[in-house]
Amino acid sequence: MKVIILGAGVIGTTTAWYLSRAGHDVAVIDRQRAPALETSYANGALLTPGMADPWAAPGIAGIIWKYLGREDAPFLLRLHALPGLLGWGRQFLANSSAAKWRKNTESVFALAANSQALLETLSHHLGLRYDRNDQGNLRVYRDQVSLKAADSDADIYRSLGFPVTLLDAAGCVTLEPALGPIAGTLAGGLHYLGDRAGDCFAFTQALAAAAEKRGARFQFDTKIIGLRRDADTMQAVVTDRGEITGDCYVLACGSYSPALARPLDLKLPVYPVKGYSATLNIDGWNDAPRLPIVNYDRKMVVIRLGERIRLAGTAEFAGFDLSPNPARGRMLLDAFRDLFPNYPGGDEVEHWCGLRPMCPDGRPIIGRSRYRNLFLNTGHGPLGWTLACGSGKAVADLVSGQQPDLDCAPFALARFQPGTAQQSRVVWRSQSVRKRQ
Repeated sequence: MKVIILGAGVIGTTTAWYLSRAGHDVAVIDRQRAPALETSYANGALLTPGMADPWAAPGIAGIIWKYLGREDAPFLLRLHALPGLLGWGRQFLANSSAAKWRKNTESVFALAANSQALLETLSHHLGLRYDRNDQGNLRVYRDQVSLKAADSDADIYRSLGFPVTLLDAAGCVTLEPALGPIAGTLAGGLHYLGDRAGDCFAFTQALAAAAEKRGARFQFDTKIIGLRRDADTMQAVVTDRGEITGDCYVLACGSYSPALARPLDLKLPVYPVKGYSATLNIDGWNDAPRLPIVNYDRKMVVIRLGERIRLAGTAEFAGFDLSPNPARGRMLLDAFRDLFPNYPGGDEVEHWCGLRPMCPDGRPIIGRSRYRNLFLNTGHGPLGWTLACGSGKAVADLVSGQQPDLDCAPFALARFQPGTAQQSRVVWRSQSVRKRQ
């Protein structure tokens, strides 16, 4: 079949790869000039089944209220965004009970574990290079209360067979010697051994090139205006360069998917949450960290990507506003220097922000729509890089009329209609297998 994919980020590109491998005639449309120039460009870089637990968790309402109106808040809610957030926000809070949090975590973890196994196979098969880091990540805490709570929260991952080790301060420094200067301020940490990291942008560009070798076509600099339908069938993608027709269509436009789906009477509860990153060079820093570090106090991550360091974090509910906020960029740098006061670098920093496409329950939307030839692959929130291969393979299987390896019922759009969703539970097994501001 001829399959048209809307969006060339990491989600659309992995879908294109798996559809091409299955023998389909694939075309990918994107408004940018190359793959992965929006949300996939400079994201947090973590490949982390160990962060499958959704933001909608017990106590989240108090956290948001605590930081309301503070520019230095890890979670910043802009008042002008409230009108567009009310319905989504109600669903978000409704998913923050302990029972729903656990079910949502198990569903997302199942997809993340499946995706990680597929990524291992794909990377090995194609020889993809994207500054991989396979050492897990270390989450550090400054007080015993936070450390104890985090260790308790990690039990859900241990129950699924995912390895998490509790460390004292000395153990943290042994694992990551770059933390030595602040050893006296650490209570301890948790080492999530099964997590990974890598440059999502480099991966997506390399995979797009591999898909092109298999015959996939990428049409860039093309603005998608909408989809033309006839009864229960999509007829064409309407663009600023004319209509593009196919047999099947996959909507993978992240935060912009709801606007394209709305004229089709499809309501996608996907909300844009702005995240920030800063990328530094580490030339000449002999004691730079090797291990990805999660700074719990500041809600940010530090990831080594070859000769660069990526800092990422914060969540800003501001609608589709992509204007940079210098204060939030400084927050990342301040938090980084708090962890690594010996950093000798200068002022050369690449700041970036992007929109995470968030669903209120933390699960993406994957699968069929009510139109027979329109499939959905969107709403992955902060885990798009983590979930990309599993999501792309599942959609490719569905388009091909095959049963996916993973139960897709927990990710169906129908779950937002009460009584239709099913949960799945999968135990993890370790495997060896620019649009700028």
